[in-house]
Amino acid sequence: MTETPHAAPPEPAVHPPADEPPADASAARGALWRRRLFEGEAGLTRFVVETRAGAHMRALLEVKQAIFESLPDNNDEQEWKAAFFRGQALMERFVVHHFGLPELAAWARSNGIIYAAVDPAAKHDARVPLDRLAAQADLYGSDTEWLAHDPERATLRIRRCAIWEYRERARRRGVPITLGAPCEYCVPATTAMVTIKGLNARHQLTEDARGHGCVWTASRTPAAPEAPDAPEATDAPVNGTRNGREG
Repeated sequence: MTETPHAAPPEPAVHPPADEPPADASAARGALWRRRLFEGEAGLTRFVVETRAGAHMRALLEVKQAIFESLPDNNDEQEWKAAFFRGQALMERFVVHHFGLPELAAWARSNGIIYAAVDPAAKHDARVPLDRLAAQADLYGSDTEWLAHDPERATLRIRRCAIWEYRERARRRGVPITLGAPCEYCVPATTAMVTIKGLNARHQLTEDARGHGCVWTASRTPAAPEAPDAPEATDAPVNGTRNGREG
């Protein structure tokens, strides 16, 4: 951020504690939590109304009430993080209970359509959807690195997915978590973000001593086939829906 010059000497810098992000970064993170909650809730409504012809509307309204009645009345990042997590858990449980686990991917694709509708970034830039994925991973403090970051092709490696850790801590506290792994939602959701931008998606789920992770590639052209001895990965063509776990 560029500061406006002043004639008077600048005030001494006031640094936040080491474990707190700067105020502008915290505000941006809080805004992303809010946007993710909006995309999920709006996508859920679209999924139920258009895909399922309005089935289970009363149950849907009850989920919405539970989400909206606990929304923070401020911009605090941590409060919006908690609001998103509660809302996401409620929506996952609603979809799996009423429509079954396989329909989770259809809801994720619906969320992707909402993402594209509100995202101002241009299509066909491979960096755009993976920049968003990197920002989401950073919300939890995941360990990430860029292997490529160009308009034609971008590859993001999440070496340690802190979403796993966050969810499992919540599960141990007794928070109801419907999905056995966050990848069950994240894979179709990320695939949708990439393909809705007119790109090809490829992913590989990983697990090592550092924990669970993944590698995502977005590209304008389909990825070249893996060598016979290379780890298995999964492709999703433009507007495609193929997903899967390595192996």
